[in-house]
Amino acid sequence: MGKKSRVKTQKSGTGATAVVTPKEMMNLISELLQKCSSPAPSPGKEWEEYVQIRSLVEKIRKKQKGFSVVFDGSREDFFPELMTWAAENGATCECFEISNFAEEGFGLKATRDIKAEELFLWIPRKMLLTVESAKNSSLGPLYSQDRILQAMGNVTLAFHLLCERANPSSFWLPYIKTLPSEYDTPLYFEEEEVQYLQSTQAIHDVFSQYKNTARQYAYFYKVIQTHPNASKLPLKDSFTYDDYRWAVSSVMTRQNQIPTEDGNRVTLALIPLWDMCNHTNGLITTGYNLEDDRCECVALQDYKQDEQIYIFYGTRSNAEFVIHNGFFYENNSHDRVKIKLGVSKSERLYAMKAEVLARAGIPSSSIFALHCNEPPISAQLLAFLRVFCMTEDELKEYLVGDHAIDKIFTLGNAEFPVSWDNEIKLWTFLETRAALLLKTYKTTTEDDRSLLEKPDLSFHSRVAIKLRLAEKEILEKAVASGRAKREHFQKQLEDGAPLPKYEESNISLLENSVSDSKLPIILRKLEEADEAGEQELKMNEALTEVNVAGDVLVNGDSKQINGTKTERETPCGDKSAKKTGDAKENGKETAEEEQQP
Repeated sequence: MGKKSRVKTQKSGTGATAVVTPKEMMNLISELLQKCSSPAPSPGKEWEEYVQIRSLVEKIRKKQKGFSVVFDGSREDFFPELMTWAAENGATCECFEISNFAEEGFGLKATRDIKAEELFLWIPRKMLLTVESAKNSSLGPLYSQDRILQAMGNVTLAFHLLCERANPSSFWLPYIKTLPSEYDTPLYFEEEEVQYLQSTQAIHDVFSQYKNTARQYAYFYKVIQTHPNASKLPLKDSFTYDDYRWAVSSVMTRQNQIPTEDGNRVTLALIPLWDMCNHTNGLITTGYNLEDDRCECVALQDYKQDEQIYIFYGTRSNAEFVIHNGFFYENNSHDRVKIKLGVSKSERLYAMKAEVLARAGIPSSSIFALHCNEPPISAQLLAFLRVFCMTEDELKEYLVGDHAIDKIFTLGNAEFPVSWDNEIKLWTFLETRAALLLKTYKTTTEDDRSLLEKPDLSFHSRVAIKLRLAEKEILEKAVASGRAKREHFQKQLEDGAPLPKYEESNISLLENSVSDSKLPIILRKLEEADEAGEQELKMNEALTEVNVAGDVLVNGDSKQINGTKTERETPCGDKSAKKTGDAKENGKETAEEEQQP
């Protein structure tokens, strides 16, 4: 059975360093805050800034060594206590147990046969750590005064978790003791391991994640030491960078949205037991039952006794899994790389192209994606590229020609080209663009495959190289697909093939050939829109108030809760959700310039 744990703060013994004066530590914290609040570095200088920030963080970590809160015993020692606590508080624990699944780490194992769509797990609200419970905790007084906590629920949840971890009588301690002591997110990578991500699309988010976490830590260190409403927090005597990194990673890999008790809003939550499930491809099978006020999960598929129970985290790319969850999913059917495209405002036909795109509900500049599957582009990207490559006469046809309004709705339909010339241009552009992106990498796919054969690679290094390789493989597929499409439409043009005609009854439908779904383009959200934009705006507004530059907790995301609607169930969850299970003890931006035609 699990050992009885006690919360302790190491301040002496072999793990602790020499005593650091409060003034010395505050000077280092001030230096870190100033460095992290500086304007974004110029292109090519991001790595230099990262190394400088990391150097300051390591100085602080060295002086804080031995001062973090720890528990007696290992993580698995506390699983029996977690199961007992869950059962006592209304959760169901009858058909599964927590088990270790080798490379995937801890997960849920079926203790009996479970049928697909069978309700096998529910967790009542009182067991959840939420922003709402944070407001009613010892953190409440500070929350009421701090604009960043108010604007950023994920930061509030991280501090709520830290305060409860430091409280020996916390109701949530049986859950908190079973969380990983560290994670595999890039916040835990060594500098040489981050080097493997150089030239990848993920590197920009990795830099931002590290900088933002350091900035938030420095800001709140000062707040905890100086704010009157923080004087009674259990963090007053011990708030280390490692503590904050742990809390940030716990929230980032586990948080999810659930409805508030009145069902009128959503709030962020950590969901015990459910967050032990590891990821597989599939559909969202979790929802929130407002009538019974509990999170409910049905089985994704049939499970035999002793098989691992999986859930689907959402349509995340591997870059998102690595950055926010700390693992690479080998068979990710939703993997993709981002591509930023825009119509140049200096282009002669800009106004006409922007107008056609606006009528189709597409911005003149946006982040799209190249997918790992065939075709590599979505209906939205196809529509954008068609407009991007239109001649003046073609643009007029879609603005003032016969049935111009109706034609707008066929832009994303692969069956109805604008013209053979237009198709040749757009696929040539895509082929060329993907090839140029491939040239930005410092290694080839063959180099990466050779590196992965080395037995002495660290886990983090292996994850980074796998991600780098996956990005290049997607781009190589896009090049091949673009070439094949270009050659096909060149032949159509040479053969004098007639353009396909559409039926009036179908013109308002947009076909996404990746699936069988058809939706009007103006009703569809661009799938590659910047998911963190709203939170970044909140953070910037809050930091303007407190006169400190800051950012989102980059970007605390989770597994996705959704679920089937019934009269008593409310689907919930962030559509941008990402969350890791417990792979290895835990579970964007292609900043390209706007393109000239």
